[in-house]
This record gives sequence, structure tokens and C-alpha cells, in this order.
Amino acid sequence: MTPPVTATPKPHVAAAAAPSAPDLTSIILRQSREVCAVKEKFFTENAEKIGECSRAMADRFTNGGRLYAMGNGGSSCDTIHFSVEFMHPIIEKRPALPAVALTTDFAIITAIGNDQDFSMIYAQQLRMLGKPGDMALGVSTSGKSANVNRAMQTAKEMGMLTIGYAGRDGGRMPQHCDYCFIVPSFSIPRIQETHETLLHIMWDLVHIIRGEEDVL
Repeated sequence: MTPPVTATPKPHVAAAAAPSAPDLTSIILRQSREVCAVKEKFFTENAEKIGECSRAMADRFTNGGRLYAMGNGGSSCDTIHFSVEFMHPIIEKRPALPAVALTTDFAIITAIGNDQDFSMIYAQQLRMLGKPGDMALGVSTSGKSANVNRAMQTAKEMGMLTIGYAGRDGGRMPQHCDYCFIVPSFSIPRIQETHETLLHIMWDLVHIIRGEEDVL
């Protein structure tokens, strides 16, 4: 008679330790310190140039110039933000100034991108809408966006004031801009946060230079 088969006892395996919960407060405070440090460094190094650029913009607006802004992804949203601040000022008594985001006409953007090349979507619009005395603002966290840099080059050839917002090392943007503001960081959030603060400061300075009260 065959003896019954007995099960071999399994060795005891210790349960894996549950991962510890992240310290969210420390993460929040670390990131907020990073935001402040990046902005402090950037504005300390660029304050004089920001003032010069804002004065040049104020002069162009006073003489009938328009601002055309462009970017990609999150940067395209920044250019829409910049444009609406000028067109519909957050301070009620400040005058509206003409600013257009070239990122909003999807029919034109897709037509140019499909029939010609995506790198031409902003340059072609500037050729049709812009004139000497206008301004072009290009925003690119890397400074390497082909469509933005091509538009800056076109704007400069047309006699427009060219302004760039970039990050990292600026990419190719500085060579196409009269004023290029580079946030020296490789963190896209830190670059974009600094760009947003920069646009608010420049918007305010343009109005102050034009004689509005400093109320912010």
C-alpha cells in the first residue's frame, strides 16, 4: 500500500514592509524655496534689462504699435495670458493696449502647418499682420522652438521689436531677439513660473512708464 503524501511545509516569508508615506510638507516647502531662489536670481540679474525692454515696449505702444505673442504648449498659454492682460487690464482704470496671441487661430495654424511647414505657423502670420514698429514676443522654455525662432527672425527683418522668454541656456533664441530673458534652470515648472512673473512685471512697468499710477 502506497503511503499518503504529506505536504512539505513552506518556509516562513516575512511580509514586505509597507513603503513609508512621503513627507508632503517637506516637498511643498522645498519646491517653494526653489521657486523663490530661481526668481530672486533671475530678477536680480535682469532687472535693468527688464526696465529697458519695458520702456521700449511702452514707446512702441504709444506710437501705435501692436504686440504679437507666440509659443507652444504651456508657453502658448502664457502668451494668451500676456495678451489678455494688455487687452483687458486687471486694473480697471488702466487703458487697454493692442496685443494678439498668434496661438489661438486653429484654422490658420493647421492650414500653414499642413500646406507648408509647422515651423512657419507664426512667421507667416507676422508677415501678414505685422509692420515696422510692432513687437513680437516669443516664449520657449528651451529656446529651441523652431517656429518661435523663425518668427523672431522674421519679425526682426520686418523692423519689429523682438522679445524672447527662454530657459536653460537660451538655445538659439538670443541671436534673434533684441531682448532675451533666460531663466537659468532646467526645471520646466521653475522656468514657466518665472516667465509668468516676468510678464506681470513687464505689463505693470509698461503702464507705469506711460504715466499710470504704481498701485500693485
